[in-house]
Amino acid sequence: MAATLDSAQLLAALEPVVEENLNRHLEAAQDWMPHEYVPWSMGRDFAELGGDPWSPDQSQLSPIARTALEVNLLTEDNLPSYHRVIDQAFGRDSAWGTWVNRWTAEEGRHAFCIRDYLLVTRGVDPDELERARMDTMETGYDSGDKALLNICAYVSFQELATRVSHRNTGRYTEEPIAEKLLTRVAKDENLHMIFYRNLVQAALELTPNQTMRAITDEVVTFQMPGSIIPGFGRKAVQMAMAGIYDLRIHHDDIVTPMLRQWGVWDLEGLDASGEQAREELASAVASLDEEAARFVARREERAAKQAARQGS
Repeated sequence: MAATLDSAQLLAALEPVVEENLNRHLEAAQDWMPHEYVPWSMGRDFAELGGDPWSPDQSQLSPIARTALEVNLLTEDNLPSYHRVIDQAFGRDSAWGTWVNRWTAEEGRHAFCIRDYLLVTRGVDPDELERARMDTMETGYDSGDKALLNICAYVSFQELATRVSHRNTGRYTEEPIAEKLLTRVAKDENLHMIFYRNLVQAALELTPNQTMRAITDEVVTFQMPGSIIPGFGRKAVQMAMAGIYDLRIHHDDIVTPMLRQWGVWDLEGLDASGEQAREELASAVASLDEEAARFVARREERAAKQAARQGS
């Protein structure tokens, strides 16, 4: 096999791996019904139909929990853009196309269920949520013309990050129904992560230098797909300060275990370009670890100052 493969060669070479993992996914995935996770008895009309407009006191959620759920939903809800990117990269033929459709259907279920929960329970401001949804979807998601292996590497990290964010958000809400729902969604995201992780593992065996470069590029430039959400920077900081998703979590629970699973540090037979990519990757991971340590220290210092003010 050539040292560097184009998209058509990669699609053909990896198709058996896709089919195998598609079948594994279909066997492992649990059938679940979104309507079973929504407390419909709590629902009532809003102002347009003679009911009550939303007000913050109607929500059982803290402001930070509302922010985290909004970010999680709006990230899931921008599905048309994600589908377009994946569909263009993977195509509609063979197991690749079957996976794209299955993945899209499952991700859509997540958005519908979280949205129904939030509207029925009046967990968030529905007007603000709808305006943010429109803005996010009109902006769309731009992958930056990522190559096939870059997409697979990126989504491996992203699906794991989404799983962790959903689970942590569920616990942070301290609301049993929300936690049950987000735990259920996180299980799907874990299966999605395994699918993409296994593709990258196979690609490392097929074309190690090319795949190492893709992994490195995605670690260095990683951003959650929700970064286009209005006010995402401010909301991401709030979630980080609350410990829902921060740099320490990203390093310890996302990047480090994924790289360990792929065995990138022990991979043999790389050429000069592959070794260079691995050196860049090691430097990027070390920098991320240092940045995470500084963030945690600042957060602890801030918490100590707040505690001192409250105690005085």
